[in-house]
Amino acid sequence: MPAQRIDIEQFLSFALLHPVLDVRSPGEFNHAHIPGALSFPLFTDKERKIVGTAYKQKSREEAIKIGLDFFGPTLKQRVQEAERIANGSKILLVHCWRGGMRSAVISWLLDLYGFKIYTLSGGYKAYRNWVLEQFKKNYSFQLIGGYTGSGKTELLNQVKKEGQRVIDLEALAGHKGSAFGNIGLPPQPGQEQFENKLARALQDCVQANHSAAIWLEDESQRIGTVNIPNDLWATMRRSPVYFLDIPFEKRLQHIVVEYGQLDRDAVTAAIARITKKLGHQQAQQSIDFLQENNTMACFSILLRYYDKFYARSLQNREGLEKLLTAIPSNQTGAGNVVSLLEVKKV
Repeated sequence: MPAQRIDIEQFLSFALLHPVLDVRSPGEFNHAHIPGALSFPLFTDKERKIVGTAYKQKSREEAIKIGLDFFGPTLKQRVQEAERIANGSKILLVHCWRGGMRSAVISWLLDLYGFKIYTLSGGYKAYRNWVLEQFKKNYSFQLIGGYTGSGKTELLNQVKKEGQRVIDLEALAGHKGSAFGNIGLPPQPGQEQFENKLARALQDCVQANHSAAIWLEDESQRIGTVNIPNDLWATMRRSPVYFLDIPFEKRLQHIVVEYGQLDRDAVTAAIARITKKLGHQQAQQSIDFLQENNTMACFSILLRYYDKFYARSLQNREGLEKLLTAIPSNQTGAGNVVSLLEVKKV
């Protein structure tokens, strides 16, 4: 039976159960892809360029002939790879950029061999349109706020353990949200892949419980090198904020434990990057303290800077008086989960 074309909603539903083969080039896949999809390229990056040049400069027919020269010798290898991926299943999902020739060729081969193939109508381009639409929806968000060192991420993780719907924006972004947030972590995803991962996380939450609130950390719009999409950011800025009101000294202790063991050269470089915002004298002082192994004094300077930064962001929120609920506490992190959920019930 020939491959069956399905729309994006059905494709994503099937993708929860069956492998997704992305037949675009490795470069396209590495730039951004559907989360969970597997790279199964029809052409290498070099081959794609050669075929594309032939299509533009010669003819469609000539491009197809060149493509067949690349594709033909690999038929058996591709079938074997598909069998390995399918792992006994007979259903595979396939997509390319626009749902055109590349997915048609791979689908033909795998269908001929005996797989049941579903292709995405409109290809990855249709998926990207779906992604952007997710950010325009009206979500019920609850934000965990608080100055740096409050342990918001730890609390967010504990809220998830309590059975609440949670999206960890920093985990999706691969960055902890400050000048020091990328130290010791792999490179961040690009903006497009971050959006893809975020749309998937939103979809997962909605499918788990359509009416329940989604908990997020009260972030800046920019997390390292990626940005929370404008439409979603606007929804976050209209959402209730549960602010952990924790003493400076407690937060400082938390920060020293979290960041005090980081590579000193990396921390020094991070401080240097914010010298203009921090002020030359303050930046140099913090670096001097760091070199003297006085991490408490170093991070005390940095923490005061981030407190001012977050306070400005908080005060710039329209309707803050109605949105903000303070949760006084003498501890950081996950230990505040009972207070948080009790306050939320009121």
